[in-house]
Amino acid sequence: GSSYRSRDSSDFDMLLTICTTHRPATDLGYLLHKHPDRVQAFELPFGAAHVFYPEASEERCTAALLLDVDPVALVRRRGGGGLLRHYINDRPYVASSLLSVAIAQVFGSALGGRSKERPELAAQALPITATVAALPCRGGEAAVRRLFEPLGYRVDLEDPEADRPSHDWEHGPYRNLTLSGQQTLAALLAHLYVLIPVLDDDKHYYVGEEELEKLLRRGEGWLADHPERQFITQRYLRHQRRLARAAIARLSEGEGEGDTDPGEDSIEMPIRLHDLRLEAVTTVLREHGAARVLDLGCGEGRLLQQLLRVDQFREIVGMDASARSLEIAEQRLKLAQLPERQRERVRLLHGALTYRDARLGGYDAAAAVEVIEHLDPERLPAFERVLFEFARPATAVITTPNREYNVNFPGLAEGALRHPDHRFEWTRAEFAAWAERVAGAHGYRVTIEPVGGVDPEHGAPTQMGIFRRCN
Repeated sequence: GSSYRSRDSSDFDMLLTICTTHRPATDLGYLLHKHPDRVQAFELPFGAAHVFYPEASEERCTAALLLDVDPVALVRRRGGGGLLRHYINDRPYVASSLLSVAIAQVFGSALGGRSKERPELAAQALPITATVAALPCRGGEAAVRRLFEPLGYRVDLEDPEADRPSHDWEHGPYRNLTLSGQQTLAALLAHLYVLIPVLDDDKHYYVGEEELEKLLRRGEGWLADHPERQFITQRYLRHQRRLARAAIARLSEGEGEGDTDPGEDSIEMPIRLHDLRLEAVTTVLREHGAARVLDLGCGEGRLLQQLLRVDQFREIVGMDASARSLEIAEQRLKLAQLPERQRERVRLLHGALTYRDARLGGYDAAAAVEVIEHLDPERLPAFERVLFEFARPATAVITTPNREYNVNFPGLAEGALRHPDHRFEWTRAEFAAWAERVAGAHGYRVTIEPVGGVDPEHGAPTQMGIFRRCN
């Protein structure tokens, strides 16, 4: 199943494997619409695709997509003319946009999130490991991590030619890529569909308006918030500026509306809950002696505005994934009009909270105010590592809604969440369990305090976790 063959071989293979330990693991066959007991072949315009299962048990199941590319057929399909390089080449065939085409054609139902037999499983995040053999990584390991880690994956790279002397990133950009994490199968396939050709920085077919629509369709739900969306868009669309600009414009529609959406504020306004949260967080940061503070997911800068009023906070940094929100924060803070000494206290950073960022290291404290509930549950582990493993502030303050209290909001339907962008809302017990687990895993101790008036039965409307590093 190796995708590496000798240079003069008449055809080349690409290999993708997908493995799960979900019980029963053989449900993977229902999601892929391919039976584990059969080897299936599919004709493609440039060769053939084969689907088979190297292992299939209740404990572990692995599906393999082997793409057998016929370079002559590929060149004929594109009309020849300068395409001799596709089969007389200085490199073997590697994972490329052809693999993306095969994913769409062979696993089309799974890519669309459809499963007749297991519809509930198709929408469920599963423990998944995917391996792509011989992936061209133009930009090196850093580029691979910048693309996949913000999506919540653990990234492992293996050099398929490690036994050859003098082989490094500069001279050999190919790697066997392994991604591990909790994802829906549809999300995994969409990420691979878009990002494989991005890393190759090439397409083996014409790129036009239709390709722009494919990018937006397959990027739905993740690309707009990705910190590398401009890089992804430009490469996916083969650096066609007109198409890239159109894609970025459409991805930016509605950006930064989280703070201005009236839904959550209108529900909580009667009890001034947002103000109470900001006051509670500011008080904790002051009491713990913080001088250099991070506001993670700072949005339009409301907490930053409050922190700026306190002289104790000598350095205040806000980070958000939305460039539009940061523009509004800059306006709210009136940075351009502040005296130089005041202006130097504040910095705004564009970045994702699920991506390791060296700029976040070395701060006394970090706050994430009503942020975690906007993350998909499968991306929470990445956020945990960013904050508690890599940034490692002495103090971290996290607030999140208490779902039990929602019955006290007359404008909120039974079972509804407080904001349409919330991915979840935790009960007090669920938040406490998460906080204790995270604190224990990363060398912190945590206390949980209520924010807002406490209902005897349902608790406070907001719950605040205060994490203190043990050493």
